[in-house]
Amino acid sequence: MFRSFTNVNYRIWFAGALVSNIGGWMQATAQDWVVLTELTNNDATAMGATMALQFAPPLVLVSMTGWVADRFDRRRILFTTQSALLLLAVAVGVLLLTDVMTLPMMLCFAAAFGVVTAFDAPARQTFVSDMVSNGDTSNAVALNSASFNLARMIGPAVGGLLIVAIGSGWVFIVNAATFLAMIIALQLMRRAQLAPQLKNRSRGGHAAGFRYVWGRSDLRVVFVTVFLIGAFGMNFPIFASTMAIEFGADADGYGLLSSILAIGSLAGALLAARRDRARVRVVVLAAGGFGACAFISASMPTYAAYAVTLMFTGFAIVTLLTTANGYVQTTTDPALRGRVLALYMAVIMGSTPVGAPIAGWVADAFGPRAAIMLGGAAGLIACAIGVTWMLTSGRLRRDENHRFLMTIDETRPIDIVDPVEFSDEAAATTPIRSPKKV
Repeated sequence: MFRSFTNVNYRIWFAGALVSNIGGWMQATAQDWVVLTELTNNDATAMGATMALQFAPPLVLVSMTGWVADRFDRRRILFTTQSALLLLAVAVGVLLLTDVMTLPMMLCFAAAFGVVTAFDAPARQTFVSDMVSNGDTSNAVALNSASFNLARMIGPAVGGLLIVAIGSGWVFIVNAATFLAMIIALQLMRRAQLAPQLKNRSRGGHAAGFRYVWGRSDLRVVFVTVFLIGAFGMNFPIFASTMAIEFGADADGYGLLSSILAIGSLAGALLAARRDRARVRVVVLAAGGFGACAFISASMPTYAAYAVTLMFTGFAIVTLLTTANGYVQTTTDPALRGRVLALYMAVIMGSTPVGAPIAGWVADAFGPRAAIMLGGAAGLIACAIGVTWMLTSGRLRRDENHRFLMTIDETRPIDIVDPVEFSDEAAATTPIRSPKKV
């Protein structure tokens, strides 16, 4: 489960990312609560608009962000993006503390956070494969998700308590300080142990990544599933905050719901780390599980009962996303990995501008339970698409050793040899000692 920790660079990365992620979840909780209760009068539509502006840039800028991640030093990219996110957090915190912040200003800052994150996300995802061997990439991706969700257990609850205790503005300032952990981690890494980055100098650009994905039916299914879940199922800030208000809870109650969701999310990420490799069938089944959990969650009559169901929801959604991310990384040509992952991140984050305003409007017009069921329906539809693909693609067949047992062929469509291990560029960085004379 923890085999990637044998790599010293990954241990440093994991520690820095955990601290930074905790701060990020604290800030996300504060931002949602500020928009919902301080800048508006419980307006879920405004909250959906904020989320849309924050997650739209990865979709709009996808033609640039993947190319940048493939072409330039990812470690330097992360230095730049983490520093920019730090400065933005300080600016928002100061404006809140001085009572200058308005809803239009917060919308502009949300868009600015989105632009920086659009460049940060693909570089961050592909940098994982630079730290570990190709065989450990799926495990490292799953442990990254575990770090993200461990932070999700801690950050929202702490953020909710800090909002009540010292105010939302200080939460942004505290988050700014946590970005220093990632910057220090990047500085401490042993650069000689990082894999040489293969730079594809062809002019394919974004189109090359898109053609690669379109040419593989398995990736198309994964991307469609992630889009449906991202657009309509992953609007947890809207779901949890509006349900918290319906149950009469305050900001600390909202933060606690986010942390409880993360308990199941952490379990899903750790179980994904135990698997030898990522599989499409796990993505499909997790989508169906998420849909079922969403409908059950929407029917809960009390705050406590709703909170318990969130653990199962978190387990399903993180199992889906972690497996999908690992599958994309481990089966993609390394020279195109940055562009394909930029497309993947654009689908996840860019789907939010499509679904978040709709979810916010549904929550305002019909109540938060209807919005949750909309997400559940998207999960069931995604599962149906995946099952149909498995039945029609010829991957479902009778098991050779059991007469009445069906099995799914999970072999990769193409055997990919990681060129990091065999390329001239890699060989040039690896000194080979000549045998001593006897």
